[in-house]
Parts: sequence; structure tokens; C-alpha cells
Amino acid sequence: MGMTRREWMAAISAAPLLHGAPDAPVSPLSPVAIAKCAGYEEDVTAKMAAMFDQLGGLEKLVRNKTVTVKVNMTGPPGQRFQGLALGLTHYAHPKVVGATAYLLGRAGARRIRLVESAWATAGPLEEVILDAGWNIRALQSAAAGLEFENTNGLGKRKKYARFKFPGTAYMYPEYVMSQAYEDTDVFVSLAKLKNHADCGVTLSLKNCFGCVPASIYGDDAGRDDPNEKPTRGRSDVVHFGKRQPSRMAPAELYPNEGMKNAGYRVSRVVADLAVVRPIHLAIIDGVASTAGGEGPWIRGLRVVKPGVLIAGLNPVCTDAVASAVMGYNPRAPRGTAPFRNADNTLLLAEAHGVGAADLKRIDVRGVSIEQALYRYDV
Repeated sequence: MGMTRREWMAAISAAPLLHGAPDAPVSPLSPVAIAKCAGYEEDVTAKMAAMFDQLGGLEKLVRNKTVTVKVNMTGPPGQRFQGLALGLTHYAHPKVVGATAYLLGRAGARRIRLVESAWATAGPLEEVILDAGWNIRALQSAAAGLEFENTNGLGKRKKYARFKFPGTAYMYPEYVMSQAYEDTDVFVSLAKLKNHADCGVTLSLKNCFGCVPASIYGDDAGRDDPNEKPTRGRSDVVHFGKRQPSRMAPAELYPNEGMKNAGYRVSRVVADLAVVRPIHLAIIDGVASTAGGEGPWIRGLRVVKPGVLIAGLNPVCTDAVASAVMGYNPRAPRGTAPFRNADNTLLLAEAHGVGAADLKRIDVRGVSIEQALYRYDV
């Protein structure tokens, strides 16, 4: 027999807290909103608008600002799970993407850009969106002048942006990425509520791993200069440390130390990215998703329907609440669910001072964690 909700809540409340490094800065706190949403045929826009109101409203965050939304579109659009639409499994659903763009526009955003480092291509993001079966005209009509940009390479830009880590990074002292991530006032991570085979969970923090361009950090990146026609992922460079990125980007700080696996390395890159490219708004689509991994290439993947939407102004706080909704202790150590093969990205980010992963300190608004609970490990 599994635990009841009451037993689970008691257990997670009593779990010992794992603190970050002794000199870790005080981590900021921000409220997190949860809404129930049984399916995408419901009024997703109204539910998201209510969540944003519970967080204090979008207007003061985005009015007259440039807003960049990193959308989760993990893996090739042609690879579907059980023949289902991508938004019902491992991609953010286009209705959530459209509602986000609409609400940003309604709140007065001056410019809205949807970005993703599309799998194994640096071609136009619009083509990837069409291949995914999304209605691009419906997206374009959600907000005036909505822009799309594939950040897997240079694209139409003249040069890359450099994001130097202030202090001591876990992996790279500087991250070289698209100017789309620099040329913005507000950065939004629009993620999916799902597991990750290596990192345990992939939520608003892990979604931003996709900011790193394959042109520089990809398996087929040039040794000296970027490969502006990448056709592979980032396994050799980032996941396993078999080679360094293109020489235009700094090599990793400790190439001969640490474990050469994604559970160690990717978690650290994600925590670093949350410092150099701060997330101002985290949105997690948990209406329908996958458990057991991040995409159809993972054996044992399952479709789940948690029926929730989650949003917050701090990615660590938001991911802590989202992890709890999935039935996990957000402060769980390596070797325990869901971080069986990985270091806990939330605690790594907390130690960097990004945000707090302590449920006792986070103000949850809307639906409670207990009411939203949908255990991913059954």
C-alpha cells in the first residue's frame, strides 16, 4: 500500500532539511500559485490570469518591457509518444503558450519573443512549431507582433552574448548564448511538469538548460568556432564531459574533477544558468505530461494527467512546490527519489542564492499542495 495524502504530507513536513554550502547566501522567497485544470479544453487563459493575480499581477513586471519566453520543446517534433499530440506528453501545450503570450500582451508587454534551442537544428523556430503540429496563426494572434527565435545558433544575429558567472560557478566560468537572452527585460521559463531520466525532475530551472546553443556546446560544435548548422545534441560536451565547447567559449573549470555523468554535470549547469540568466516568471504546465522521463526516447515513459498549472516569481520556490505536487521532497538528497542518479538541482541553485527550496517558508496560493498532489512515482 502507498502512503495516503495525509501520511505523505506529514512525512515531507518532517523530512530533515539539507542546507546548501555553509557560506550560501540567504535565498530569496516568493509566493507560488497553483490552479486545478483538468484538461486543455478548459479556459486555460482564465486560470492562468487568476494565478498571476494571486502573484500580484503581471503588469508591474512586464508593462513596456521586452519579454522573452523560453518554451519547453524537448526533442524532435517528429518523435511522438504513443501517437499523441506533443503537448499532451512532453512539450509545453500550445494553449498554455498562447495564453501566456496573450496575458503578457494584455499586461502591456512592449515586445514578446518565444524562444527555444530546437533539437538538432538552427533553422527557423516557426518551422519546428509547424512540424510540431501547432497552429502558428493562433499563436501569432495571441499577442501583437509575437516573435519566434531558435537560439540553437546565431540565427539572424551578428554575435553571441557572454554571461559571465559572478563568483565561482559549478561548471563553466562563462556561458556563451544567443543575444535573445541578453536583449530582454523579463525572462520567462515555460516548462512542463515532468520527470527527467538524469536529473530527476525537469521544471522551470531545468527547462533553461535549452538556452545553451548546440552550435557551441553540441556534439558537432566546431573546435574553434561555432558550427552554425548543428545536427546533434549536447551529450559529449555538457552531459559527459568528453570534450570542451568551441574555443570561443571558456572550458569547464574542473575538467579532471567530479563525475562524468549528466546527473552531476547537467544539474550544475542548470544551477549556474539560473544565476547568469535569472528567471523572473516560472510557469509549469502540469495539465497533462509524462512520468518516468523527459521524452519518448526514455524507456518506461508513462502519460500522466495531474490536472494542474503552477506559476511563481522565483524558479527555485516554484520548482520546490512543483516537486511536492509530484509527490517528492524538494530537499531530497542524491540517491533518493526523484534524484536517484543526480544531485538535487534545487539545492544547487539554492546554494547559489537563487531561491529557497524550503516548503515551510513558501507562501502557496490558490489550490494547496495537498489538494493538487499527484504522485509521479507509483
